[in-house]
Amino acid sequence: MFDATSIGLGSMLGAGVFVVFAPAAGLAGNFLVLAVLLAGAVAYCNAVASAELAARYPASGGTYVYGRKQLGEWPGFIAGWGFVSGKTASCAAMALTFGHYAAPDFALPVAVAAVVALTVVNLFGITRTALLTRVLLCLVLATLVFVAVAAVVGPHPNGAAPGAGGPAAGSFSAVGFSAGGLGGVLPAAGLMFFAFAGYARIATLGEEVKDPARTIPRAILAALGAAFVIYLGLALLLQGHLGDQLAASTAPLLDAVTHSRLAAGAPLLQAGAAAACLGALLALITGVGRTTLAMARERDLPAPLARVGGRHTVPVTAELTVAAVVILLLLTTDVMTVVGFSSFGVLIYYAVTNAAAFTLEVHSPHAPKWLNVAGFGGCLLLAFTLPPSSVLGMAAVLAAGAAGRFLVVRRRRRRAL
Repeated sequence: MFDATSIGLGSMLGAGVFVVFAPAAGLAGNFLVLAVLLAGAVAYCNAVASAELAARYPASGGTYVYGRKQLGEWPGFIAGWGFVSGKTASCAAMALTFGHYAAPDFALPVAVAAVVALTVVNLFGITRTALLTRVLLCLVLATLVFVAVAAVVGPHPNGAAPGAGGPAAGSFSAVGFSAGGLGGVLPAAGLMFFAFAGYARIATLGEEVKDPARTIPRAILAALGAAFVIYLGLALLLQGHLGDQLAASTAPLLDAVTHSRLAAGAPLLQAGAAAACLGALLALITGVGRTTLAMARERDLPAPLARVGGRHTVPVTAELTVAAVVILLLLTTDVMTVVGFSSFGVLIYYAVTNAAAFTLEVHSPHAPKWLNVAGFGGCLLLAFTLPPSSVLGMAAVLAAGAAGRFLVVRRRRRRAL
């Protein structure tokens, strides 16, 4: 359970936590905390539904499998395709974020090297993946504690630290925002959901954990609870420390340090951010590869992607294919633009999760059907209130995937006749 929880928490405390607060603050302004609460509430509904389904179907593939079993082939395909396409793009964003933190002048080659190195780690099996994730998670947690302390001790006595952009931040108090407002809470919550979505990776590992029916539900809820407390605390601290500068920041956690009395520790923050990106990228490549494996087994993706090889029973072809696509996307992907894109795809994924959980005949006392209804409605509400470019972009990808599957299925039926 500890390993599974580490993978989920390591996924959530990844690149998202280092970038998502700024655009969310730009939309929600003073109501950033409300956006975090709303995103957390929807995430809880999704986590409960995922836990119920994971206990019922402890197999690789997550909601792709749940949707097929409970709702039919098409809902399962939409969930799986949304996860694979959206999260593959996120892999590229996280790799590039790592490159910018670790070696800004060589960001692209460093990002490519990170993808190659972590893919090799995955090919040696999930045990090594979990071990490395634990190490990186410890570094990230230490980094976030440092950011929190920097925000509490107050602004740099001489304004912004040398080399820091912008004027000095406000003191640790309720500082008003000039942008955003109550009307931006829903799209801000949709963006914040990007940072909560990591627990999906736990559900995709159903065939590789001990006692999955017991371990996966507990690990999902434990990882989500820990992430929620951390995000809520960071939202309060960043809002109070940076004030209206938060919405305009490209690296809010780094700005929180450079605008504080602990500005000399900025390099430590950069190292922690790099570790966070590596941890999230590691777990994300793992989850995308396993979902690709599950879809290939059902012939919703090319059959060779279902090949499992080596003594570590790893989906070799799927892992290598995902890595190749991520490297290709690195040439065209921007860190910020994929946040909304990925959020829309993952919210659709979890809408299918809630619908599938609703159809279960037996529900645990802590997972009533009305919670599935709330989760389904919440996912769709947040998804379709995201910025229009995100909605249209991901909708086009989902439509293209559905059209491709429709043509393949029709061809198979004709051959069968």
